[in-house]
Amino acid sequence: MSLINTEFPLPLRLAEAIANPLFPRIDTALRSGRHISADDFEQHSALVEYHNELEIFYGRYQVELIKAPEGFFYLRPRPSADIGTTVLSELDMLVGKVLCYLFLSPDRLASEGVFAMGELQEEVLSLADEKQLLRMVNSRSGGTDLDKKKLLEKIRTSMRRLRRLGMITALGNSDKFRVNESVFRFAADVRSDEDPRAVQLRMIQEGEAIFHDDEMPSSDSLFEDIEADLDEEQLELEVEDDLPR
Repeated sequence: MSLINTEFPLPLRLAEAIANPLFPRIDTALRSGRHISADDFEQHSALVEYHNELEIFYGRYQVELIKAPEGFFYLRPRPSADIGTTVLSELDMLVGKVLCYLFLSPDRLASEGVFAMGELQEEVLSLADEKQLLRMVNSRSGGTDLDKKKLLEKIRTSMRRLRRLGMITALGNSDKFRVNESVFRFAADVRSDEDPRAVQLRMIQEGEAIFHDDEMPSSDSLFEDIEADLDEEQLELEVEDDLPR
């Protein structure tokens, strides 16, 4: 006897959503932890069109399809989720907080949202406590030049990871990137009546660089040792040697 229950036909709208040629790409991206914003126009439009239906679809896997107030989509696994989850490192989350701070800055409008890796590194070093940063890289760090160089390399690795999550978009083969609205995933705690940039700065300086809900889907390729394939990535976010020490 067949174990497939055919008594309850698939709702038409859900069938349309799954039959959409974009769905396999959308599904793979979401399950790997990617955040889909309006920058991904076609995929984002499909999610807007079929949001209600896909909420039900992913609910069967004990995963929530979230539409953030800023309009981007991502999956949030429940404790009983049937897909793997992972948590970003402390440095990953701090870099995400700094990216959100840049997104909120007046400089973003002047630069049309485009920043360089050197600018990000300078912001991280100037906004966060250096000793705390070095401890994220090496708990026994002595603050040597080698430790600081390693920190810059780790920041670059965090940027690669956040790019894979849809937080930034690489611009060609340069070290420049555009910050996407998805970085507001790191600003769940600043949606208040206070100045959001001031709140974000305070959280960075006080070390409160933690996701409001810090679990996300994972894939085998997303959170494996990214340093192993740094040279194979399309975006070369080079470490700036002339940053202030």
